[in-house]
Amino acid sequence: MPDRIEWNPRVCGGKPVIQGTRIPVAVVLGQLAAHESWDELLKAFPELTREDLRAALLFARAFMESTDVLPAASPTSAPA
Repeated sequence: MPDRIEWNPRVCGGKPVIQGTRIPVAVVLGQLAAHESWDELLKAFPELTREDLRAALLFARAFMESTDVLPAASPTSAPA
C-alpha cells in the first residue's frame, strides 16, 4: 500500500498525497478523525478507493512508528 502515497515537491507543497490525486493524506485523516464515514469520504472524493483510505491510515501508522514524539516542556519544568 505504500505505493498509493506519494511525495512530490510540485504537488501540494510536497505534502504526502494519495497517488494520482492532489488529495493530501492529512485531509483524509482529518475527515476520518471528524467522524466522517468511509462511505461519506468516498462519496465526497469519488477518485478515492477503499484501498486509498487504508493506505492513508497505514502511512500514518508507519510515520508514527518511525518518529520520536516528545512531550512539550511545560513552562514550570523549564530549567532556570
